[in-house]
Amino acid sequence: MVDINSKAYKEMLDRRPLNVKVLWGNEQVGLVSGRDIYGACKELGCAVLAANCRSPLTAKGILRAAKKLNAAVVLEIAKSEASYCMSNFDNLPEYAVKYSKELGDGVIFAMHVDHYGIKGQSDLFKAVAHVPKLVERGWSSVAIDASHLEDYDNLCATRDIAMSLPAYLGLEVEVGEIKGAGELSTVEEALFFVGGLNAWGIYPDLLAISNGSLHGTYDASSGQQEGIDLKRTLDIAQAIEQFGVSIAQHGISGTPFDKVGEFCNYKINKGNVATLFQNVAFGMKMEDTGNADTSSGAYVKESARGITDALWDKIVSWADGEKIGRKSGDYKKANLPFGKAILEESEDILERITGETEEWATRFIKALKGEGSADKVLEVISRRGDHNSAPDRSPMNPRSNYTADKAPRRDKASGNFDD
Repeated sequence: MVDINSKAYKEMLDRRPLNVKVLWGNEQVGLVSGRDIYGACKELGCAVLAANCRSPLTAKGILRAAKKLNAAVVLEIAKSEASYCMSNFDNLPEYAVKYSKELGDGVIFAMHVDHYGIKGQSDLFKAVAHVPKLVERGWSSVAIDASHLEDYDNLCATRDIAMSLPAYLGLEVEVGEIKGAGELSTVEEALFFVGGLNAWGIYPDLLAISNGSLHGTYDASSGQQEGIDLKRTLDIAQAIEQFGVSIAQHGISGTPFDKVGEFCNYKINKGNVATLFQNVAFGMKMEDTGNADTSSGAYVKESARGITDALWDKIVSWADGEKIGRKSGDYKKANLPFGKAILEESEDILERITGETEEWATRFIKALKGEGSADKVLEVISRRGDHNSAPDRSPMNPRSNYTADKAPRRDKASGNFDD
């Protein structure tokens, strides 16, 4: 367990990102830059658990597990999630700082903007104005996701948004849409994309790729199954390692834990878990992997877990009224209209949600080899003279190597490249 009175912890408090110090300079909260956590994980050969906190209770359970295991963790919410969840870009950092204080601080974590999606020029213009405001709210890491665009347009949009971020914050980028089996990011795409960013002086910590994972629940009745391609993942990781970049694994809910335990051998240094923690809050019946059991044609609520049956019945009634299928992933949209009601459940219900979240987080931290990683983060921070964790890198190749005519060309319908 981290000693908040230690020299290393006090150094960390003094060397937190400036945006964190502006907001919480008088607090002892261990909110650090994502760069420090990702760098520590690379040195340790582990992966940090990154939990999407659709309910603030998820953040509480994750921080409890992190403190118990002396592990660094990442709390995150995606741009899309912030529009349909109780947690959002404005309140989640405040909840995290509050929960950390309740625990007596000593927890090392980052606040990560997950999947800040860009699908066109209007999104790009909004992002350049909005992303700096997220920095003002205390977020210490950002994932820019322009993967829906062609590779050259993805490069340019990611570059432009990254230039509006302080270089001392964590940076994740993405190539290839994450949508399950059938279409994999390629080494050629990754090299063009990461190399192009490097040529423009943009130095990501992490690259998210399409490697067979899926966001949400795997519906076996429709033929969906977990299919993370670790060989392709390693091929890409080894190719981009020269740029100081490793892999962020998305869509882990529903992945066998023995496979999760292998991630670190494939240069995966961040593991995202979202839907599983929603399942915990709702009290869904789950498989051993955390995948919701929909074999009956509908989600199954277990009475001894999660929210009360009475509140679940209200959610089902609401979803029926919204024409949402009873095993649809759109049940996630109940997080906003029922978020306040969840937080107003009795203390014993809140504790069983938080407690089970802590249990699952503990399993993930151990599988990802993250125990003790908090100390390594403090070590990484202690090596530099001040708050600024911007990477000491330089462009490796000229920008002329990464023009539109040199971009890989993907046939979006087939997922194949032209010869």
